[in-house]
Amino acid sequence: MKLHPLSLPYRAVTRGVSVASTLLFAGLALGGAVDFLDPVRIVALAAAGLLVAAAYESAYYRRFGYELTENSLDIESGVLSRRRREIPLRRVQNVDIRRNVVQRAAGIAAVSLETAGGGETEASLRFVSYEEAKRLQSDIRRRKRRAAAEEPAAGAETAEATASGVERPASGVEAGERIPPGAAEPEEEELYAIQSSELVLLSAISVEPRVAGLAVFVVPLLTRGGTGVDALFGLAQLAFSGLVLWVASAMVTFARYYDFRLTRVGDELRYERGLLQRYDGTVPLEKVQTVTLKENPLMRAAGYASLAIETAGYAPGQGGDGSEAAIPIATRGRVLSLAREVESFETLDFRRPPKRARRRYAVRFALVAGGLTAGAYALHRYTDAFDLWFAVAALVVLAPVAAHYRWKHRGYSVGADHVVTRNGFWRRSTVVVPYYRVQTVVQQATVFQRRLWLATVVVDTASSARLAGRDARAADFDAATAAELRELVAERLQTDLRERRAAEKAGE
Repeated sequence: MKLHPLSLPYRAVTRGVSVASTLLFAGLALGGAVDFLDPVRIVALAAAGLLVAAAYESAYYRRFGYELTENSLDIESGVLSRRRREIPLRRVQNVDIRRNVVQRAAGIAAVSLETAGGGETEASLRFVSYEEAKRLQSDIRRRKRRAAAEEPAAGAETAEATASGVERPASGVEAGERIPPGAAEPEEEELYAIQSSELVLLSAISVEPRVAGLAVFVVPLLTRGGTGVDALFGLAQLAFSGLVLWVASAMVTFARYYDFRLTRVGDELRYERGLLQRYDGTVPLEKVQTVTLKENPLMRAAGYASLAIETAGYAPGQGGDGSEAAIPIATRGRVLSLAREVESFETLDFRRPPKRARRRYAVRFALVAGGLTAGAYALHRYTDAFDLWFAVAALVVLAPVAAHYRWKHRGYSVGADHVVTRNGFWRRSTVVVPYYRVQTVVQQATVFQRRLWLATVVVDTASSARLAGRDARAADFDAATAAELRELVAERLQTDLRERRAAEKAGE
């Protein structure tokens, strides 16, 4: 099958404009140093880049083809060198659909396929019709489900054939059996749909890291010395800049989670979201590695939380903060209820680190505050700027308070089937890890931790969170307690795996 015909002009225009603008700006930058690059030649160079890009996209469109078979998605592509990929459907974890405003108007969409253990997109179809994208998403899911159901039967047939000496096909798929055209789809159950009030609240209390770059343009440097009026004017500028950043963050969050909807179809979760860029993806429940509840101080004060789900090596929407919010915001009780539908963990009863860990935090924060105060004074002393340098010294007084809240929001809880860790004050994360998903359990201690007989236990899974350093971890516990936790998690991992293997044998 071929890509949608409109994908050719769309890709040609977007790629051509990108190449032409790059050549144009490069030519203008070098025009003063290179006599050959006069304005006419620069424009001609940009036009040539536009034509080359359009020609490349035309060749790419003609030489790109894909086919969905019973067992794989086959893709042929390449302009200068040919490439053929066969992606086994059983390895496909996520089929995500993405559309921006222009693509929605044109009726086309980009389809991305993620496979187990891959942090990057395995294959991408840019672009097919939206109806074709939904068909691929549905067919891949249905064929994966059927293949999973046929595996036990295939194993039994193979064993019987070996005993009788008669060869049998491994499965109905290999025997040429097709999926019935009218095969029933599991009913779609709506789990969550964001309300207007929740979206407004989420936009108001969320901090979007992607707008931090605007600080370079809107946050003034308070380097004006002299009168108090100058200082007040600088503080007013700072307050206005903070307001601009807050509004920008709210707008980004609003556009990201507009019309968010989460449903369950069989053994998969489906989500849809986005105003300018529309996302439509799936999360296979069987591939879930961890479930994470996230709360910032404003959320906790209002009784709200968000829920994120990590799958093996990939999280839908990866590329922003690493994981997709399954529930962007809801009351904490509702988030816990929905989290338990994914992983049925027990009531959380956290054990906190020893109080000597709190003293460690206080010393660390005080040293940092002292360094900042010294830097602010040096700036004032040698540049005659920043008259309010002494205000930074207030951070030293706040160090014990910050240490207490960091200590208060750390801990771990162990249950019959899960281990749960909690960390963070400004963005508290409660990570739920089922024992059978654990890859390794590591006990580690820095030089400073060893001086206080403290250690940290890291519970590693195959989720993409470990790539960003967001593993579940019980931080700064007594070394003996950490050793007990490490041994307990490792023991229950082995017990859980033995029970699952026994259950699988009993079901054959």
